[in-house]
Formats: sequence, C-alpha cells, structure tokens
Amino acid sequence: MIVLSSTSLMGQDENNQVPLEDLLLQFEKQHGYHFNYDKDLIGKEIIIPPDSNLSFNQAIAYLEKNTAFQFTVTEDNFVLISEPTKEFRVCGYIQSNVSGEPLAFANVMFGKKGTTTDKKGYFELKTNTNSGILSVTYVGFQTNEFFFDILSSTACLDIKLLPKEETLSEIIISGFIVQGIDKMKDGGLRIDFSKFSMLPGLIESDVLQSVQAFPGIQSINETVSNINVRGGTHDQNLILWDDIKMYQSGHFFGLISIFNPNITEKVTLLKNGTSAAYTEGVSSTIAMRTDTELTDHFTGKISASFIDTNGFIDTPIGKKSSVQVAVRKALSNFAETPTYDAYFDRIAQNTEVESNEVNITNSDKMFDFYDASLRWLYKINDKSELRLNFIGAANELVYTESSIINTIERSRESSLSQNSIAGGLQYKRTWNDRFSTVLQAYNTDYKLQAFNVNLARSQRFLQENIVSETGIRAHAFYNISDRLEWQNGYHFTETAVTNLDDVDDPVFRDFFVEVLRTHSVFTQLHFGSHNRKTYLDLGVRYNYLDKFSKSIVEPRINFNQKIARDLTFEIQGELKHQSTSKIINFQNDFLGIENRRWQLTDNDSIPIIRSKQISSGLQFEKKGWLLNVEGYYKYVDGITTRSQGFTNAYEFVREKGSYDAYGIDFLLRKRWGGFNFWSSYSYLKSEYTFDALPEETFPSNFDTTHSISSGISFKSRDLQLAAGFNWRTGRPTTSLVFGNEVDNQGDLNYNTANAERLDDYFRFDVSAMYQIRFATPYTLNLGASVWNVFDQENTINNYYRLNTNRTPQEFVQRSLGIVPNVSIKMNF
Repeated sequence: MIVLSSTSLMGQDENNQVPLEDLLLQFEKQHGYHFNYDKDLIGKEIIIPPDSNLSFNQAIAYLEKNTAFQFTVTEDNFVLISEPTKEFRVCGYIQSNVSGEPLAFANVMFGKKGTTTDKKGYFELKTNTNSGILSVTYVGFQTNEFFFDILSSTACLDIKLLPKEETLSEIIISGFIVQGIDKMKDGGLRIDFSKFSMLPGLIESDVLQSVQAFPGIQSINETVSNINVRGGTHDQNLILWDDIKMYQSGHFFGLISIFNPNITEKVTLLKNGTSAAYTEGVSSTIAMRTDTELTDHFTGKISASFIDTNGFIDTPIGKKSSVQVAVRKALSNFAETPTYDAYFDRIAQNTEVESNEVNITNSDKMFDFYDASLRWLYKINDKSELRLNFIGAANELVYTESSIINTIERSRESSLSQNSIAGGLQYKRTWNDRFSTVLQAYNTDYKLQAFNVNLARSQRFLQENIVSETGIRAHAFYNISDRLEWQNGYHFTETAVTNLDDVDDPVFRDFFVEVLRTHSVFTQLHFGSHNRKTYLDLGVRYNYLDKFSKSIVEPRINFNQKIARDLTFEIQGELKHQSTSKIINFQNDFLGIENRRWQLTDNDSIPIIRSKQISSGLQFEKKGWLLNVEGYYKYVDGITTRSQGFTNAYEFVREKGSYDAYGIDFLLRKRWGGFNFWSSYSYLKSEYTFDALPEETFPSNFDTTHSISSGISFKSRDLQLAAGFNWRTGRPTTSLVFGNEVDNQGDLNYNTANAERLDDYFRFDVSAMYQIRFATPYTLNLGASVWNVFDQENTINNYYRLNTNRTPQEFVQRSLGIVPNVSIKMNF
C-alpha cells in the first residue's frame, strides 16, 4: 500500500473538489462503514478527495485535517461526524484576603476539570466548557465559589480567600483520645465525625455517648439525659444544635442520643472559658454543628442495627444550594432484638410500667422513637449564604392496665410521650475583607406528657411539661489585623415553661405558665500570635432579665501559651448563669420513667443559678505520647433540693443551696502505627451546702471521687477494633438507721445524708467494624459491639419506701447488663 504525505495530498488540483456528502457515500461502499451526520451540518462542504490508496484510518485523518469537522469511529463500524470541541483556557492567582500572601497548592475546580496552584498561587487549566461554577478551596480558608463566563474575560483572575472563622481556634492536639477527637486552642474538645474512628462499646457514633469519653465527664446512671460534668446535673449543660438550644437530649428516655450522627458533623465540648456568645449552661456547653459546605454530587447512607434503622442523603439542588436529610426510627415495629429488650427493661425498671398495684396487670407494652433532621444551605453569592435547620424527635410508650373490678374486667391505656421540634434560619454576610455578620432566628419546643390511669380508683391523671423558646441573635466579626479579631453581638430569648397536673376524680387542676425574656449583649477579643505560641480569648457578656429588672455581668477568659516546643500551659475562667433548671416533684412523676420537668426561675424559691469556675492545665506531646493534666475549682449557687434528685429524707424538702467542686483530670495517650492506647483518671470532691438542712454540708449526689477509663484501639484501611473499661467510685447514698428503720411518727428514719456509698461501678466493652469496598463510592460497613462484656451487676441507685405493712422496702436500680449490638451500613 502506498502512503502519501500530506504535502503531496494537498498538492492535488483544487479543480477536482467534490461534495463531502458524495465522498462519504463512496467511503461507505468502499470500506463498509456507515457515517452518521446532520445534513445541515455538512451542508455544501466540498473537498479534494484523498488518494485512493490510503487506508480507511488514513483517509479519516485526512478528512479531519482538511475539514472543520470531528470524525469519531465506533466499534460497530459507525463514524460520527460532529463539530470540533473548542478548548478554553482559565488562569488566575489565589491569595489570602487578609495577608495578601499567595496560597500554594490551593484546589481549583471548573466544571469537571481541576488543578492546584503553584508556589506563587498561580493556576492554569484548559476546559471544553466556556462557563460554569469555579470553586477554590484551601485548608483554613473559606471556599470561594462563583459563576464564571470565560468569553466575558480575557485576563487571568485575581481571587482572594477569606480565613475561616475557626482560624484563630486552631487544633493544638490532634487525636486527643482517638482519631477524630481534637483539642482546640479555646480549651474545647471537638469530635469530627467525618474522621472519627471508634470507641469501645459503640459501633454507631452516638454524639452524647461519645463525649463521655472525655476526662471529668460521666453519666451517673449510664444515660445521655444525665451527663454530669465536674459534679453538675444534666440540666446545667447547654446543648446546642447549630446554635439552637435543645431541651431534650435522649431517645429511649435517655439511653441513646436524639442527634443523628450522619448529619451532625462536629460536636464541641467546653467545660470552662466559654465564649461570651453563649449563655446558660453553668457546667458545660455541648455545641453540635452540621456540615458548612455545599456538595456538588449526591451521597447517601442506609443503616440498620439492633436498635434502629437510619437513612441519610446529601444532594445538590442546582449550582448554589444543597440539602441534607437524616431520618431514624426504632426497630421495635419490625422486631424485638436482645438490645431492644435490654434497653426497654432498663427504662421500665422500678416504674409503674414494670410493676403496678396489686391485682392490676400491665400488658401490650409498646415503645417507639424516631427523629428527623434537615439542613438546607443556599449560597446567594460569593459573599452571602442562607442556612435552614430543622430537627424533630419523639419517644412514645403505651401499655394497657387491666383488672377485675366487681367481677367485671376493665382495661384502660396509659401512655408517656416526649417530643421536641426545633428550627432555625441563619443568614451570613461577608461585607469586605475584614467585616462579616451572622443573623439567626430560632424556635425550639419541648413537650413531655403522661396519661396515667388508676383502675382501682377510676381515676385519670394527666401531667404535662412544655418548654417553648424563641431566640434572635446578631453576631458581628471584625478582623482588626490578621491575628486579632473582635466579636460583638446581641442575643434575645423568650422562654415560656408550662406545667400541668390534672386529676379527674376528685377534680384537681394545677396549671401555671412562666415567661422570661432576656436581653444580652457581648463583646470578645480573639488574639493569636504570629508564631502561634500565644492564644488569648477575652470577653464579657451583659444580661438583663426584664421580669426581675436584674442585670448580670459575666466575664470570660481563655489563655493558651506554648512554653516549650512540646509543652503548653493553659488557663480558663468564667462566670455564668442560667434561668431554667429541672426539678423533681415526685419520684413517680410521668410514670416514674421521666420524673424531671423543666422549671423557670422565679428569683425566689427557684433562684437564678450562678456559677464561678477557674481551671488550669499543662499538656505535653512528643513522638506519639500525650500527657494532659488539668485542675479546676467550681462554685455553683442557686440550686434547690428538688433539682438534685434526692431519694432520702430530703426528697420532698424544698430548700435553696449551693455546691462546690474541685478536682483534677489526667489523660495519658500513646500512638504507634495503627494502635492507640489511652488511660484517664479523674478526682472529684463535690459537696452541698444547704443552710436550712440539719447537715449543712455533705457530699453531692454526683460526687464520684475516683474514676478511671482506659482503652486500646486499632485501625487499618478497612478494619477497626476497640476495647476498654470504665471504673468509678460508687455514688453516695443514705441508709436507714439499723434496728430503728421507722421512727415514732411512722416515717423512714435515715442516717446522715450521703454518708455511705454504693458498690464501685465497673464495665468492660468491645467493638469492631469492617469495611467492604465496592466500586466507588459504594462501601459496606459491618459492625458488632458488646456493652458490659462480663455482665457486671452495677447498682446505680437505691431508695427506700414503706410498703402496705408500713415496713421498709429497698428498691435497687441496676445498670445495663450485657448488651450485644450489630449494625450494617451502606454508603453510596
């Protein structure tokens, strides 16, 4: 076969030109290929035919070179003719908006094409698309996304990135306990669930179970609705979900968290030195946040365990918006698993659900829970964004009480429900290189309701506790320099609390509503030195409670100093207050399962709770070793006996008092390869002071003097393993006087308050997770865990009651026994 050069081909006589369409018909007969084209596209195109000795592929190459068309040969002997794809060039320089320094290795995406910047912050890429969304991302800076039309611009772009708000709150310790748990320069401990590995006994990343891994934090009764931080009660924790205050924290009436970890990306715990932007929570602040970035592709997760089923999607809506939705529901409607049975028995223990009055039986017990969460993000432009958050959660328990009365069998239904619904709208605006603002409005509603029947007395008892809060927050950020930021803001809240007790026979109704409005302004300075060795957070918050015409000023401080290459010193202090607290009217309120109800301060019998706290610590980190030691002192005034959960002689006493707590938290961690070992120890000394009680000072109900937590984990590419134990001193308890258990008035005769202790608590847990990888992005996670492997019988509470014979009877509340769980999760 003779191959002619292009020069000789082009040298043919132009008078020999023929219509291109005729030439294609000739090629079809000669070579057996079929040409697919638009006749309007070919038009009256003419061309000098190639040499007849050329092969088919050479002839196609000739046509591409001498026409304005693109020829694509397919495997089924078709040739597609189309207009050639044009190529465009996009270039630009990426710089810091604050310092003006070029940002090397920033990621740039335009359509499906991507590249990174060089050392001078310069990028260049070629694309077949002349318009679309150009996205620039860089660690520590806000993502910059905007619509760009190449045809309207001939010069290289000049793009400046703004530092993220958390730039001054940099991580100082990565993997504080395990991967995904970090310590921040503001003193907070943060869990990033997108990087989180595994803790013993947990195969699902339960938000409020996970924070109990931190030193100084535990639950006196193993629930997420009773988390005790440095001797405080659970209601003294401010719980925020995207800056929306939440008054309910648990499903199964406290055994698991209501916050879905699939949509909750980060959770930060602040025990002290809280930002002046926050109020309430005299013991701690637990702040959860959803993802702050738009997604450009669809992702999802579906999972099931012995407790619940769970679904999550994250999907773009156009080019400027994306939405995340997460839903979860109890498995009890489909099957009753060993885990479900263990949880149900735990919440029903020593309550009317478990055992009713003589001759009354309980049957048809049904329990269900669900939650739904939504986050919608809309990038209005490169300077403004809108965020909408919604969360709803519910628990419902129903059972039937039956009895034979006057030879007639009677049955009625008792029920208990706990519901929360909350939503918030946030608008964020970056006005210029230095100034930005955030406006937020939110509403949160909580309702606890019990419908209790008494067949023997033909009586119905209705109880309700409702909290409704509306808040408005304006927050301004001004960068005085690249290392100094000034924050200012205004916060308004209106909180209404309703309590109802309604009996139909005899008719009794106790209904009251309390409303409190609070106006607050705050200011705060954030300083971080250029060498990143010094961090100072100094703020003050002014609160005005209009109902009482009362002003409260609260200074806050957080200081962090690197005093050597591997050694850091820190100190935090704060004054805080809170106007809502949980009280107990009777231990059998709400069927005895949930006996705490929210109450607003009246500035008298229920005082405003005030706290003072200071803490200081050292941390050393080198070659995988971490040693963290922190001492603290906390004083909280304005508590009441009804808020502390007494089950002794002070159960029905209504007195005001205070408590103080001091102690030390110690953590040792070592990493090597894929292994991670940690051990923590906490010492706590906490005492009540009630001037009106016979014992003015005695140990707090939450004074667990010594506690130790230790574990080891392993992580490879696809396998995670974790095992560990928890041990702590038994909680204080009050015994009866031996040999004289009932006094002359026929009442229980108690010894000195909290003079004894329950047996020590011990629990050993294990968990495992294995990931199976399919074609991207599909993965399958298989998990298994065992809580309390040795089935240790831990007593977490006890109390005494007089039975029908007026003799004492002890009631003992046990912790969860051995609880297995398995899970399966598909990521796509």
